[in-house]
Amino acid sequence: MPAHSPPHKTSSEVPDPERRLRMCELLTEGTPGVSASALEVERGGASYTVDTLKAVHAMHPEARLTFIMGADTACTLGSWHEPVQLLELAEFAVATRSGASRREVLATVAAIADPLRSEGAEEGVRFLEMGPIEVSSSLVRERVAHGESIEQLVGPAVAGYIAAQDLYRTPIEAAS
Repeated sequence: MPAHSPPHKTSSEVPDPERRLRMCELLTEGTPGVSASALEVERGGASYTVDTLKAVHAMHPEARLTFIMGADTACTLGSWHEPVQLLELAEFAVATRSGASRREVLATVAAIADPLRSEGAEEGVRFLEMGPIEVSSSLVRERVAHGESIEQLVGPAVAGYIAAQDLYRTPIEAAS
C-alpha cells in the first residue's frame, strides 16, 4: 500500500502516488492472496499508518491486523504519529535488517507501550524467522540513478515500468 504523501519524504524524492500504486500492482500481479491497496492514495493527504489501521478496522472490525516491517523501521516507531495507538491496533511482524537487533526493537516498543497494558511489550511483536532481505527504496533509487540494474530487487515488471516512466534518474543527493 503506497502512501499518498509520505510525511517523512519530500515530494521530489518520490513519484506521484498513482505511479507508486501502479508499481505495487505490478509487483503483486499473479501472486495469490496478495494485492495492492489504493486506500491511502484514495484518501489523499499525509499518510499516517495509524489512520490506515483505523480505516481498515472500520471496514473489517473482526480482522486481526499484523503490520510487517523491518527491524530498522521498528526502531523508529517512537517518532511515528500516535505510536501507542499503533500498538493497540495491530501486532507487529518484524523482519531482520542490518543495523537493528531484536533487543533494540523490543526496547523501542517497551518505551512507547502503554504502562497500563496488561501484557509485556514483546506480546505484540513477532520476529520473522528468515534471512535478512537487504532491499530498500533508497537502494533502488540509488541504483537507478547510477544506471545499475534493479530487476533482481523489484522484479522485471516493476523494473520495466521504472525505466519506461524514467523514474529515479536524478541522483538522490540532487533531489533534496
